[in-house]
Amino acid sequence: PPIITSSDCEGAGKVFTVTSEPELSGTRNINNQASSQDGHFFGRPKYLTVSSQLHLEAFVHEHPKVWTFSPTFRAEQSDTPRHVSEFWMLEVEFQTKKLDEIMGIVEDSIKSLVNNLRGSTVEEEFMTAIRQSDELEAASSSESNTTLQRRWDGLVRQPWPRISYEDAICLLKDAADNNAMQFDHQPSWSTGLHSEHERFIATEVGRGSPVFVTNYPETIKPFYMLPSKMDPTHTSSVSQTVECFDLLFPEVGEVAGGSLREHRLVNLLQSMQRHGVNYSSQSLKTGEVDRPAQSNGPGPLDWYVDLRRYGSIPHGGFGLGFDRLLCYLSGTRNIRDVIPWPRYFGRCDC
Repeated sequence: PPIITSSDCEGAGKVFTVTSEPELSGTRNINNQASSQDGHFFGRPKYLTVSSQLHLEAFVHEHPKVWTFSPTFRAEQSDTPRHVSEFWMLEVEFQTKKLDEIMGIVEDSIKSLVNNLRGSTVEEEFMTAIRQSDELEAASSSESNTTLQRRWDGLVRQPWPRISYEDAICLLKDAADNNAMQFDHQPSWSTGLHSEHERFIATEVGRGSPVFVTNYPETIKPFYMLPSKMDPTHTSSVSQTVECFDLLFPEVGEVAGGSLREHRLVNLLQSMQRHGVNYSSQSLKTGEVDRPAQSNGPGPLDWYVDLRRYGSIPHGGFGLGFDRLLCYLSGTRNIRDVIPWPRYFGRCDC
């Protein structure tokens, strides 16, 4: 999949814009090439990819299972031990109708990785590094050998718990109301989970194992996710949810996320309207949606809409942050310490 893209897959607007050196309007560069439209090298604004998912969806119509391991870029101004601006993601897309199947593949893949590392030189190097760290009294940057062994055991010893977003919010509110935990951000249905909430859920529900949190509200998730089937007997006043999950690791927080994708054309267009995602009149045909398109010229996601127009199939997938997983397996607390040349807010030295 391409590194330079025409859209923000996650819809959060935290992207790096790709540009060439600025040129004077109407001039030519040193190779005597005319300046491109509106000063943009590609004619229109382009960005560094935040995810390869949308492009993998183009392949999944021909191939039942596809994946990529590639760099990803996020322009988040977050100066925390969990965030960098450039990292690597394993992304998988395949034909399926069940969210449980996607979560099962994520769980089985990580468990298989850990089991294969058992007794290997990689495990020995991790454990040796922790022991040396303890001897040098540098435990502030790494975990003890015993804690690291316990982490690895927690990944493989039992099925990982699954909890709905609604139940997770109730758990957080109960903890806050009973003074069992004080949060800087009060848990709320509409605001999502903050890092402190994720750590609490992973600790209380996982008990040493990762936890799947499923079925988040539609309003806080990207436009491409398939809506959940609402139980007609459900009496809760919560809004529409989507078929998705976040995988939370103890102390680290979110390591992977995935969903079923909206494969129906009209439903996709309606979701794009609700999320304010740009598409053009050229991507529409009479009767497909009730409201007008958001632009008259070509839209950056016209090609994605066409994947539904000319025949689609139920499918889904996930993305797994490799660097965060490596942090957890190695006992390293700061993600920058597992990346040779980390790029993060305010720093890109080499």
